[in-house]
Amino acid sequence: MNCSNVTECACPKTECENNKKCCACVIKHRETDSVPFCLFLDNDGDKSLKNLYKKLKERFEE
Repeated sequence: MNCSNVTECACPKTECENNKKCCACVIKHRETDSVPFCLFLDNDGDKSLKNLYKKLKERFEE
């Protein structure tokens, strides 16, 4: 079942069981201490919170 809050899913990972299920996706990523793909596009495959902090620091300290 798709999440009723989603009008357009930004995640290209169509094989993921949580694709178009934003609520389930956020819960999974919260439990694994990582960031969903749709919220962290330039991640080079590393969706960890540590890498998110690094990318944000690079972006806003320039």
